[in-house]
Amino acid sequence: MSNWTDRIVSDRMAVDREFSDRVRASEFTNQEWGLIMTAVEFEIEHADDPEQARIVPDTENLPQMIPELEKVGGQMGPGGPTQGGNSGGSGGGVFDTIRSALGMGGSDDEDKLDAAERLVDEYADALQQRLEETGKWDDVRDAYED
Repeated sequence: MSNWTDRIVSDRMAVDREFSDRVRASEFTNQEWGLIMTAVEFEIEHADDPEQARIVPDTENLPQMIPELEKVGGQMGPGGPTQGGNSGGSGGGVFDTIRSALGMGGSDDEDKLDAAERLVDEYADALQQRLEETGKWDDVRDAYED
């Protein structure tokens, strides 16, 4: 099924450029987004049905990547970008640590995983939209089935 991904390399590059504003507006840095994308593979559900076919991300490996995001964020250091850094969330690092230790609220890792999955879903939608707009979607679906 890698044949279908070979066909969309230039489209992925275009979506990457278009999606960069969305990444900047997110809680992730560009480096973190790059790590997230290395953990994600894309599949096409219902490829044989033009009405239901959708690009969907396989995020099975994403939970193992979340601790790496903290390392990248921690390496940014003082003066680095504040978005997606190691701030520990809006409540502050100490507060979040105490809250997490008491079992109150979701963990930072769970929150980051949820945010990453939502952003990856948006990316998949943008990629499919581009393929549809450029008239490549049917060819890509057919290549996926082979």
